[in-house]
This record gives sequence, structure tokens and C-alpha cells, in this order.
Amino acid sequence: MTKRFILTSFDIWLPHHTSNSSDDLLELVNKVNFVPNDLIFLRKLPVDVKTASAKVITQIDETQPDYIICCGMAESRSKLSVESNARSTVHIGEDWNESILRTSIDLDNLVRQSTALEISHNCGRFVCEGLYYSVLNYLNLHSQFHPNKSSCIFIHVPILTKDNLSVVLEGFLSIIHCLALSPS
Repeated sequence: MTKRFILTSFDIWLPHHTSNSSDDLLELVNKVNFVPNDLIFLRKLPVDVKTASAKVITQIDETQPDYIICCGMAESRSKLSVESNARSTVHIGEDWNESILRTSIDLDNLVRQSTALEISHNCGRFVCEGLYYSVLNYLNLHSQFHPNKSSCIFIHVPILTKDNLSVVLEGFLSIIHCLALSPS
């Protein structure tokens, strides 16, 4: 059975960026003809948690995907980093309250598929973590309203170079393939 995926990427956010590696990767995935799944691309999301989250959640409601793979650029990483969790910190009175949400996907099984993959437990404190938390929270709160239970992961993409491009692309496609073969 064909699985439906939403794949997201961000736009650039710093003056020295000419592209965002997460979007560059999705552009390459879009050109691969042998991917036998229903891939919905939501590219170049604005680097703003509220706006990006609203766009992704709207797409989830409209398309009812099996999986959402959110992607962001991580200049300091050398592998595709699959994020295990997202945190949200709220200031209540004089206290800080941190909430941690974890993906329901078996990450150990995913990273076995390629040497280009690693599990990360630090999504960062930027728009990437904000989007991931928002989507995981939405899926947790609204799962009873959706006929199919959607799952989400966030992947940080390293800067793409001629030396790592084929390995990173292969690793990303192995994630899609592994999820497509897993029971819903």
C-alpha cells in the first residue's frame, strides 16, 4: 500500500545563506523518479514558528498523511540527524515549565538503514524545534479526529557538498523507504 508523506523544508534565514540544505535535499528528492510513494512537498517554509506550524498543520488536515518529515538545516552537523524529541519551555509566574514530546517512530530501526544517519536528542532552540514541537503536539491532541494516525520526525540536514551529496540523499531515501514499509 502506498504511504502518503508530507516533506517540509525551510527558507534561508541568514544573510550569508544562498540556499537552505533542507530545501536543496527536498529538491533532489522531488527529482528522483523511483520513489513509489505519495510525496507532498511543503518547501521553503518561513523561518517563523507560528507561521510555519500553521502551514504544516493545515497541510496535515487537508491531506491526512501517514508521515510528516520536517527538515531543517544544521550547518555544524556532518550526517542527517533524526531528532528524537522536541521541547517547549513556558514561563508560568516565577517558574519555568518544560514539556518534552517524543516521536512515535522507531528511530533505532531508521538509523540502521544508512551510515549517513544518526539520532540526535537536541533539536536546538530555534524554529526547527518550535515546528517539531507544534506538529507533535497537534498530532497528540488531534489523533482521535483523524482516521489515520500520522507520525512525525524532524531531520537536520548538513550542508550538502559534492562529497556528501549522494550519501545524504541515499540516507534520506532510506528513511522514506523504511517508513513506507512499516505498518501504519
